[in-house]
Parts: sequence; structure tokens; C-alpha cells
Amino acid sequence: MSDQRTYGRPGAPAARPGGRGGAKGRLSLWLTRLPTVVTIDDVRAIASRLPRSYEALVRDRVKFRVGRIVYLAFSADETIMGFGFPKEERAALVASEPGKFMMPGQSDLRYNWVLVRLSVLEHAEMAELVLDAWRMVVPKRVAAAHLAADGPPGRPAHP
Repeated sequence: MSDQRTYGRPGAPAARPGGRGGAKGRLSLWLTRLPTVVTIDDVRAIASRLPRSYEALVRDRVKFRVGRIVYLAFSADETIMGFGFPKEERAALVASEPGKFMMPGQSDLRYNWVLVRLSVLEHAEMAELVLDAWRMVVPKRVAAAHLAADGPPGRPAHP
């Protein structure tokens, strides 16, 4: 058996060592275009850096809180994330993208809450939803100080 690997479809030429192009170049280009699924670890990386935010495990479900107020919560299988969102705008959000957003259960309709499927959520949008949910529950001066010092999560801080 040869030491050369073929990438892509069977019979495709091997990539040139140290070079660009070839099947390996096409494969890596294709892989960079694949959307990556947002996971609880991606959310945790952002939420854990926010002031006053902490993670809690309640009935085997991960939740993020500020004080006693929950602003993010995950389903038991970690495929759906609930997040703080204004009740007045909730119906419009769900109607705009019903494959992505869902109304909360009947018992949670009284709260400022929406659900999202992590499998169809992009990283930038996730960061925005997390930040907005956190801003709903933290004092305005804390949010303003954090945004002035660090900028939004997922983006580099301004010098």
C-alpha cells in the first residue's frame, strides 16, 4: 500500500506536499464552508465571561443565571436553548423563522422567554442572543461598563 493518501472522491489525485490545490485543497475549502453546529460549550464560553453570570445545574439541566434570574437554559439533550427575550416581540421572532425559533411551553408563556434549535443557529447569532438575554437581567450600568470595556462577546475588544 502506498504512503500517499487520496482526499476527496476515490481516484482523486493526492495533494502536493506543502502545496496548495489538488484534492486536499478542495477538501479543506469545502470543510471551511460547512456550518458548524453551536454547542453548549460555545454558549458556555461566552456566558461564563459575562459579569455576574454563573452556571447552575437544576434537575440535570444547565442554566445560566444572574443572581436568581435565569437568562439561558438548555433542554436535557442540549439541542434546544431557551433564552430571555421580550414577550412583546416573541411572536414576530418565531413567525420570522419558525424552523429556528419556537414558543416556550404553556407554563413559560408568562415569562420573557423563547426557544431556539442549536442545530440551525449560527455562532454570531448565538453570541448576540446570549448577550441580549444577559442584558435583560443585569443592571444597565453593569452591561454598559462591560460593553465599553470588552465589546460584545465573539468580537475583539477595541483598544
